Amino acid sequence: MKIKYCFTILITVITVISLFSCKKTNPAPQLTVSASTITFTGDGGTEDVTVAVNADWSIDNPAFSWLQVSTTSGKSGSTVIHLTTLSPNGTAAIRSGILYISSSNGQGRRLIVSQAPTLYPNYNTSPIAPDMTGMTSNAVQLAAKMRTGMGINFGNTMESPNEGDWQNSKLTESYIKYIKSLGFNSVRLPCNWVWTHLSDRSKAKIDPAWLARVKEVVGWCVANDMYVILNSHDSPNANAIKQDSVNAMQKAIWEQIATTMRDFDEHLIFAGLNEPSADNAAQMAILNGYHETFINAVRSTGGRNSYRVLVVQGPTTDPNKTSTLMTTLPADKIANKLMVEVHDYTPSTFTILTDGDVSWGKMVYYWGAGNHSIIEPDRNATFGEEDAVAAELLPLKQKFVDKGIPVVLGEYAVWRRTAATNSKYLPKDLDMHNKSVDSWATFTTKTMKANGLMPFYWEIGFMLDRANNVVKDQRMYDAIKLGYK
Repeated sequence: MKIKYCFTILITVITVISLFSCKKTNPAPQLTVSASTITFTGDGGTEDVTVAVNADWSIDNPAFSWLQVSTTSGKSGSTVIHLTTLSPNGTAAIRSGILYISSSNGQGRRLIVSQAPTLYPNYNTSPIAPDMTGMTSNAVQLAAKMRTGMGINFGNTMESPNEGDWQNSKLTESYIKYIKSLGFNSVRLPCNWVWTHLSDRSKAKIDPAWLARVKEVVGWCVANDMYVILNSHDSPNANAIKQDSVNAMQKAIWEQIATTMRDFDEHLIFAGLNEPSADNAAQMAILNGYHETFINAVRSTGGRNSYRVLVVQGPTTDPNKTSTLMTTLPADKIANKLMVEVHDYTPSTFTILTDGDVSWGKMVYYWGAGNHSIIEPDRNATFGEEDAVAAELLPLKQKFVDKGIPVVLGEYAVWRRTAATNSKYLPKDLDMHNKSVDSWATFTTKTMKANGLMPFYWEIGFMLDRANNVVKDQRMYDAIKLGYK
């Protein structure tokens, strides 16, 4: 009995060992690839993919004319494959292909590799090493310096088809000095690049003469110790259809602008766009992509641009949309160098000159507490007065300023309805209208300042005479100045 029992145990042990040996020598087939798709930008680069397998493996179709694969076969284990594009994609269309990864244990995987098109040439042809000289202020520190004076736009000037088309004169150094004497230490310079200043539109090539002219104006501002925000006055829609073309244009023009203006110190600030449209979270993500293209293009040129403070726009530069949709800032490899921009013309039925009532509202001539007219009551504001202005500006302070993100109020303005401003519809109660305009300018400026914002009045020749360097609307100037006190 004992011999038979021992023999049974021996057979059992041998069986277990045999089963264990089979499992060791015949494991379940495994093949994993760390990604199923790889997408390169138009400029290309290198991406890594990890293959983990318990058998011999190989890539069956590595024959891309534009892609280099570091290794096409291997043994059991984990292998990192480097995929490198060999050139920018200048085909104006997405190019793609499939890598078939198979193993001797019968497993197979597909890896789809694609590269977006590069619509325009690379204009970052002379990058230099980063240079922090004159660039030590972060965004908050620079904002504090700018807030020691007033802010103003050179509006309807360099964003017109040709400089001065919408004004009586072009910008002059004497005008800039005059602006400085009035107490303005910060200028926003809206600029047209894409509309009428591309010498070769197919290549997004900016006219060198225009670049030189803009640089001259920026130089006058900086030489007079003024801070200048230079923008691209484009307002693209944030949508998937135009996403690639907008990003391509952003990259092309900002590489050229940034390279040309690279030697200016922190007195020069770049702003990527003007009033880009976005109405929901998905569009906001696309808009942040536009901003990141702008940021990366500027940073890539090196020098002082490596540390320059940059301005990114909220969706439609609307205060309310910005407070709700701009939940994160675009990525920037340099910390604390971004500002956010919004505009404010609340209520637009009062601030914006229109040729009669419009679909989005009836014209308003009288605004603010104590300024309503009994002569023309149907033109009194019924919304958008002091409480509304204060309510839309406070969230900007809470969401951005209080968290160390400066906010540029890039445009705000109101104009008198007079023959001088080409208004076809004149208020019957002119005295109350003028009081309304003055009150709006003072209240809005004061409220912006109280919330830590940086106001830039949209001046287009109604308040100041640029040809003769004199104040045309003294009441407006006094009202704005009072708002800063």
